[in-house]
Amino acid sequence: MSSFNLEDIKKYLREKVMEQLDISRSMEDYEVKEVIDDCIMAMSKEQYINTWEKDRIAKEIFCSIRRLDILQELIEDSEVTEIMVNGTEGIFVERGGCNEKVKVCFQEKEKLEDVIQQIVAKSNRIVNESNPIVDARLENGSRVNVVLAPVAINGPILTIRRFPKNPIDMKRLIEIHSITKEASEFLKKLVIAGYNIFISGGTGSGKTTFLNALSDFVPRDERIITIEDSAELQIQGIDNLVRLETRNANVEGCQEITIRDLIKTSLRMRPDRIIVGEVRGAEAIDMIQALNTGHDGSLSTGHANSAKDMISRLETMILMGMNLPLEAIRRQISSGIDIIIHLGRLRDKSRKVLQIAEVIGYEDGEVVLNSLFEYGEEEGYGTLIKCGELTNTQKLIAKGL
Repeated sequence: MSSFNLEDIKKYLREKVMEQLDISRSMEDYEVKEVIDDCIMAMSKEQYINTWEKDRIAKEIFCSIRRLDILQELIEDSEVTEIMVNGTEGIFVERGGCNEKVKVCFQEKEKLEDVIQQIVAKSNRIVNESNPIVDARLENGSRVNVVLAPVAINGPILTIRRFPKNPIDMKRLIEIHSITKEASEFLKKLVIAGYNIFISGGTGSGKTTFLNALSDFVPRDERIITIEDSAELQIQGIDNLVRLETRNANVEGCQEITIRDLIKTSLRMRPDRIIVGEVRGAEAIDMIQALNTGHDGSLSTGHANSAKDMISRLETMILMGMNLPLEAIRRQISSGIDIIIHLGRLRDKSRKVLQIAEVIGYEDGEVVLNSLFEYGEEEGYGTLIKCGELTNTQKLIAKGL
């Protein structure tokens, strides 16, 4: 029948389902689905609903109770890499590097806030008016950022960065021309030999993806400790793997645990390598000190516009954590980091390795870089071109490479 309002029916059915759920215990998903089916069956005796609509309504009601409501379908869409919810004004997604507005949106601010609280609670985080900004993650590893009022003027803002179920490996990066096979083989030797590598790039340039791919080269018998604000690294094949995640302070008296705290405690956990998901602030001093105390082969990422700019950014971040002479900071950076890999996003939305540079020392008051590979044009198309030779070969020689 064309006369009934499908939205009203869904709302009515959801209320009936909520009334019949046993809130005194934790119900399994199949039990919730059975209650939904029973309510729809009872409703269909009074109001005709075709089979397709029944299935659709059942799924939507289940997702609104046990999943992420209208976002669930977008999260399950493998082509969607980013979901951007602008309050009740609209939902945008990124597909193939392009943004588009989807047809569905949250009609009520309260429903969006319920979904946000559901996400945040599962990550042991708290978000409210007094703490309106939080980073969290979904169970599938997707990165979540939430901004509430009064900071967000046009309603609750929710941004979800989806990662593929199967992490992109170096073989796939070669296939999509993000890196050349020659550069990949070169980096493989450096990782095995224990060079300290820092990955730089802008927002959305693929730093986390590349860090995951690079970690595949880590020898399987080593002990790895990962440190992140919100755990999203998908390191595969390492049995002796410890994953650490920060914690925010809350009104119940839980103390804040920062990246700095985790780096310091990780040094007492007998790591072969430390992987810091991203360096954003004062923790840079602790990471650089860790690199200078024998934890060879460690990896990290940071935001910067170039490999050289990454050095300047690290200097600034170290000064945020400790008041040191600039010369001392630059000497620490030059002795701690061996290689900087810079990533970028081109005009066609593709993500590429734009430069691989070696940190060769400290001279005349500056950290000196030796560019080994640079992105340029060869035979009419863009590719990563070898332009220099590695000078610090001691670690390669020590490993017999």
